[in-house]
Formats: sequence, structure tokens, C-alpha cells
Amino acid sequence: MASDTANIPDLLFHTILTVIDYHTDTSGSTRTVYVLSTHTALEAAKAFSLTALSDLGYTPDDFAEYATRAETPASEWTHGDGVVIYAKAPAGQVFTVSLDTTPNNENLPEGKNHTVKYPEGFSHLHYVLQTKTDYNQDKSGAYQTTEIEGCYVRRADALSAAKMALAEMDKQGFSQYDERDAEDEKGQWPFGDDVIVHAVAETGENYSVSVRTVPGAHKRFSKKQKH
Repeated sequence: MASDTANIPDLLFHTILTVIDYHTDTSGSTRTVYVLSTHTALEAAKAFSLTALSDLGYTPDDFAEYATRAETPASEWTHGDGVVIYAKAPAGQVFTVSLDTTPNNENLPEGKNHTVKYPEGFSHLHYVLQTKTDYNQDKSGAYQTTEIEGCYVRRADALSAAKMALAEMDKQGFSQYDERDAEDEKGQWPFGDDVIVHAVAETGENYSVSVRTVPGAHKRFSKKQKH
């Protein structure tokens, strides 16, 4: 039998959920990004992405608008190259499901059905997500990009990586730089429960670095939850 070492892929393929809350903020600047799954093969990630919203308990009938890239002619698709599903809820929230690729920074081996195999005692990954809001492009804050900086088995490693995510950018170049020292600062940390670092560049761009999980996505956006 081949060892796990022989089945360590160079790349990981992630299914990403982005929720834009037009219900409470018509500008589109209030949005949240979570990873819903990670696979070791692109085709497996594509297949999962088409069922990602049903995995959260939704059906197409729950949405006022629902479109998939697979069922829409390329010339008519207006929701972005990486987006696989676009769904708009009656209340105004927009759900998009997209795919992203990152290096396998933890050398995670391949598991069943092209998922990753976790070490004994672990059941999910912790994702470091960096979001850039460019107010030079849109003063409302709706121009945002989010990148996966890495995924980690141990939360402590993810937190350490989150604090280093902006290290290549000189801290002296920021007009504001806030780093969360303790995660129990509820009510005292103004940038969001998942955010570990918040920074504002002198040129106006805002950065936030968060640590999120798949269970966290289900807890926040499952149909069973009240939004």
C-alpha cells in the first residue's frame, strides 16, 4: 500500500462561499467569505461546488434568482469567471459559490474521494483569509478581494500565520495597524469576531486578516440559522 507521503498533492482546491448582504447595506460592502470544502483534485472540487448550497440546507426554490455556470451559456454569464453558483435571496442577500486554488502549505495527504486526510484527533481545517477593501476604486467599500493565505490543521498555527500575513508590507507604511492579542475580547474588538489583524494603508486600502472554518460557515449561514 502506498504511504501518505506518496499521495501529497502540491495544490489544494477550495470551494468558497461569499455572502453579500444587500438587505442591510445596499452598497454591497457588507460581505463575508468562508471556505466550504477543500479537495485534492479540481474535478472533485467542481462537483462539490454544485451541491455546496444544498449542503447548507438550501434548494434553488429558496432564492428569487438562482443560476449555475454549468447551465448558463458562457456569453450570458455575468457573475465572474470563478463563480460557479449565483443565488439571490428574497430579502436581498446574494450567495456566490466559487473555486480557488492554493499551495498545499501543510503537506496534507489525499484522503477518500479526493478530500484531505486529517491527522488523528482533527476534523477540519482553519483558513487564513486576507481581504482588501480598495476605497480608491469605490468609496462605498464595495470593491473587495479576498485571498486564502493558507490552511492549517491546528488553530494556533493559523493564528500565527494570520499575524504574519501582512509581514511583507512594512507596518510603518500603514496609518493604522491593529492586531488582536486575545480572542476573548468580545465587545472590545471592533473589527469582527474572526478578524485577527486589521490595517489601513496610507493610500487608503483597508486590510483584514481572519481565521475561519467550515463548521463556522455552517453555524453562520446554514438555512437552519436565522439570518
